[in-house]
Amino acid sequence: MAQKKAHEVDGFLRRLDRSYPVILVYGPDKGLVSERVDIFIKLTGLSKDDPFAVIRLDADDVNAEPGRLSDEANTISMFGGERLIWVRNAAGQKGLAEAVAFLVKDPPTDTFILVEAGDLKKGAGLRATVEQSASAMALPCYSDDARGIDSTIDHVLTVNQLQIALDARNLLKESLGGDRLATRAELEKICLYAHGRERITISDVRDIIGDVSATSYEAVVDAMMVGNINDFTHAFDRVIGTGSSSFLVLSGAIRQFQSLQTLRYGMEAEGKTAGSAVMAARPPIFFARKKLVETALQCWNSQSCLRAIERLQRTVLESRRNAALSIPIIRQSMMALAAEAGRNSRSGR
Repeated sequence: MAQKKAHEVDGFLRRLDRSYPVILVYGPDKGLVSERVDIFIKLTGLSKDDPFAVIRLDADDVNAEPGRLSDEANTISMFGGERLIWVRNAAGQKGLAEAVAFLVKDPPTDTFILVEAGDLKKGAGLRATVEQSASAMALPCYSDDARGIDSTIDHVLTVNQLQIALDARNLLKESLGGDRLATRAELEKICLYAHGRERITISDVRDIIGDVSATSYEAVVDAMMVGNINDFTHAFDRVIGTGSSSFLVLSGAIRQFQSLQTLRYGMEAEGKTAGSAVMAARPPIFFARKKLVETALQCWNSQSCLRAIERLQRTVLESRRNAALSIPIIRQSMMALAAEAGRNSRSGR
């Protein structure tokens, strides 16, 4: 069986194994799927931004025209060298499974086929095809266990040249897991917060992972996410006027965009409506906020959510480097995102 157990996947991705030119990365942990897709692409040595070397296909397009996958895989690169065919949003498409089944019988020599999928049940067409092939490998991605969370914490801290106190690590572990992307985002926030110091303390963890869903903070973030600039301005000024930390508002915004990004991924990958995505959200969204979240989902897609998160993370760093100007820096950044949400809403995105 050409598949790896969940705990074997990281080991498999330490080097490129050319005996498996067809790779399926799948599982319920969308963040981990995305992370491992990026790792595999880096192993090939190809650039995601090179349109001649990396060809992106949507699974639904392949499903509608199965022969397209084989045609693309056997096309010789204009400039020579290896190529990667990256198929995204795979699920239970029968045509895609048939296209992969045809391809693995005689895979191309200079082309990698990478299929990115959501959770696939054992025996599902695409997963079964890959697992039964000698030239393909299936890589499952399940939520982190305690060992996986520890490993992720160690990796992110090493990259950021930081240490963490034992009590801080224990508290942090209680708040992480479930989705690798969300876990890394939380860790990156803490590292940004502790920038310039050697060790993360339990106070740092409480500041970042602590409850930032108080009504006052929510009012600021909610107004920003749906593009209501007037409400944002009033709510932000009210929070700052009480002496509350502007950084906690920023932290709350990052957290909400991460949740929104997960919901948008479900809409784009699984064809869900905003309403059905909200209804299926786990943990459940409080009923009083469901309509607002549905509205926000119409203002942002998964890519614009990612850009917003990256912008807010840069704002964290800028506000800490310029502490005297932290409030106007944070206000300006969030105001710009509110304006973007308003434009997206008016354009019907």
